[in-house]
Amino acid sequence: MLNVGVIGVGYWGPNIIRNFDACNETNMVVASDLKPERLSFIRKKHPAIRTTTDFNDIINDANIDAVAICTPVFTHYDLAKKALEAGKHVFLEKPMTSTSAQAEELVELAARKKRTLMLDHTFIYTGAVQMIKKFVEAGDLGDIYYFDSVRINLGLFQHDVNVIWDLAPHDISIMDHLLQLKPESVVATGADHVGKGLEDVAYMTVYYPNNVIAHIHANWLSPVKIRQTLIAGTKKMIVWDDNIPNEKIKVYDTGITVNRTKDEIYDTLIQYRTGDMWAPKVPLTEALSLEVNHFADCIKSGKTPVTDGVAGLNVVRILEASEKSIKARGKEIKL
Repeated sequence: MLNVGVIGVGYWGPNIIRNFDACNETNMVVASDLKPERLSFIRKKHPAIRTTTDFNDIINDANIDAVAICTPVFTHYDLAKKALEAGKHVFLEKPMTSTSAQAEELVELAARKKRTLMLDHTFIYTGAVQMIKKFVEAGDLGDIYYFDSVRINLGLFQHDVNVIWDLAPHDISIMDHLLQLKPESVVATGADHVGKGLEDVAYMTVYYPNNVIAHIHANWLSPVKIRQTLIAGTKKMIVWDDNIPNEKIKVYDTGITVNRTKDEIYDTLIQYRTGDMWAPKVPLTEALSLEVNHFADCIKSGKTPVTDGVAGLNVVRILEASEKSIKARGKEIKL
């Protein structure tokens, strides 16, 4: 059994604790938070778990094998670094760090210490994304044209990061996982309507090789909640709507065929293809449960996690570039 400590039990921490407590391979030992009322909440839910207001009690505990960090992003680097240096395996909330330089250092440190560093990119472990991944890998979609994602709702405004850093890590991690391409550049625009210096509406475009393009819309000021992703290829197209309880994924046998004559290269004929639509059944297993079990398995087996430190670094690089682009009013930032 792996002994686990959790640092940060605000919004997401209790979900992490619940899943580590339920995992057959882990023993949830101790939780830390600066707010005593949050620790009181945890003790009522999990009476056997020790609590402390000092995260060092977890870092310095020789009996703790792994640490889950569920704190604001600006604290991730220092906490993860201390945990890795103390010989702990680390399960780190998204986004990985505030800068790509910090992320690179953590990746190198984990490798040097031979510790497992895993990012909590929860959506990668959902039945929907795993199913879409199978379609992509099997070539069912053909060559990918574009990835288009909308993640909007009213609130919750963050005090330390803009809407891109808050919402887009989900979509960027999914995009990185599905496309398996190295991005070339980023263009982003956004606006701050509250006057806090943090954009609450933003649009990001990521350019990839082979004319593949990705677009993400993140918004805290929408009257409706939308969680929708479109992935189009030369053979088929997928619409994934995470707000729909049933038929989350719809696969469309729809597309275009481009014909060019040999004699006149500019004489292009576009033919439209409209076929069937089908909605495969998506497994309903809780993603976080699968993720926690995968973390434990990687520690024991030495396997590299699906969402390892490099995956986290890839997300931070795009976030960092998007912020630079926004501040420069949509300037293209090379990666």
